[in-house]
Amino acid sequence: MTVNCAEACINGCILGDQCPHREYATIATQFIHKTSLDKMLEIAEESLRKKLMAPAQWVLPENPQSP
Repeated sequence: MTVNCAEACINGCILGDQCPHREYATIATQFIHKTSLDKMLEIAEESLRKKLMAPAQWVLPENPQSP
């Protein structure tokens, strides 16, 4: 059975111990418990700063339709 976790697990994992992404949940939980809120905000601000400093990237359609 294939589950689209982004849709099916919005309110929590529906597979429980059978979840193929279980290790990531453990890693995320450890990060949250070991990292202060101030450090998380610092990480978020740095990420935002990098995104704002990056050059614009244009996304062009592969098959443009002419009018």
